[in-house]
Amino acid sequence: MTDIDKANSEAVGRMMESRPVLVGMGIARDVIPGMGEDVLLHAGPPITWDRMSGPLRGAIIGALIFEGRAKDAAEAEALVTGGKVNFEPCHHHSAVGPMAGVISPSMAVYIIENKTHGNRAYSNLNEGYGKVLRYGAYSEDVQERLRWMQDVLAPTLSAALDASDGGIDIKTLLAEALHMGDEGHNRNKAGSILFLKALAPLVAKNAKDAQTASDVLKAIGDNALAVLNPVMAACKAMADAGFGIEGSTLVSAMARNGTDFGIRISGLGERWFTAPAQIPDGLYFPGFTSDDANADIGDSTITETAGIGAFAMAAAPAIVTFISGTPKDALNATLEMYEITAGEHSAFTIPSLDFRGSPVGIDIRKVVETGITPRVNTGIAHKEAGVGQVGAGLVRPPMAIFEEALVAFADQYGF
Repeated sequence: MTDIDKANSEAVGRMMESRPVLVGMGIARDVIPGMGEDVLLHAGPPITWDRMSGPLRGAIIGALIFEGRAKDAAEAEALVTGGKVNFEPCHHHSAVGPMAGVISPSMAVYIIENKTHGNRAYSNLNEGYGKVLRYGAYSEDVQERLRWMQDVLAPTLSAALDASDGGIDIKTLLAEALHMGDEGHNRNKAGSILFLKALAPLVAKNAKDAQTASDVLKAIGDNALAVLNPVMAACKAMADAGFGIEGSTLVSAMARNGTDFGIRISGLGERWFTAPAQIPDGLYFPGFTSDDANADIGDSTITETAGIGAFAMAAAPAIVTFISGTPKDALNATLEMYEITAGEHSAFTIPSLDFRGSPVGIDIRKVVETGITPRVNTGIAHKEAGVGQVGAGLVRPPMAIFEEALVAFADQYGF
């Protein structure tokens, strides 16, 4: 075993032995490290306003309205162009957000604690499908939903989690959901039901009144993506546990901001390797086509980074009805990912593959050697701010970022 293989074994081992637990809720400014009042976190690698895509700009406008810093889009843009807003990637603050991924200072966030290694990760709350902030929509109905989540949903979940016996073990939930037809990224129907099951008695007992309990449980039950955000934060906690391992060629983060697709490597520190993001290939909602689509966006590729999502598609053949393809395609997607990974997950197993562990630990050496890039399941945002989701599909990161990372690794380590 080479020194690189030893480093990769340590990195993937730390990822797999992690135990991410949802321990509570908090307000972003109070719990996310380095979160300032003038900071908006966003998905993907660093980016400036002039290069931002429509959906990311729309989500930023919506967040500034939500924060009460702007009354409308014009005032929000004036704040940005006047230098009154600082943009930083969620990943730089132990956080992740789906699609545009915007987290503003007063937003409620999930708190995930890795009980094995002690690190924490954070994510915002999920709004559901369609015309929502994370897809760049910011109209009054979007704001109304955000206010309800902030004023009713988050405090109720906080009280429930505070009353729980140590929180909700997301790793265990994910392992069970994979055996029930989920892949943990675009299909979270089983996981969201398990999430509801864990929360329901706590909400019923600790909500301020029966109507609030009913409203909260209905909102979670009606949202098949309810568990996605804590799952993403759990995957961030697992991936971060394998980050910073000297000599490791494993990918510790994959993320997109709607303009660039970026990766970070365990043994190469904080540096991002980026190239233009691609438009996903998938199924579109009625009235929309690929001409309406924005380039790929979101931090949710942290799920594939941690060994689920498209890497576990063999566990979720029904997902092809949402992202296109056939059940055989789902099986082949997982089989292909074994070619570029360092291990098979000890906790996330796939029934249709005789309970083989999902492929985990993307190795940039294997990506470049085989010419196989990671598969990603994703939603599709409209390219214009304010419209929202228009479909879902599959995408792959550009090969150039893996090649650039491998050259940088060789330069740093003298190979």
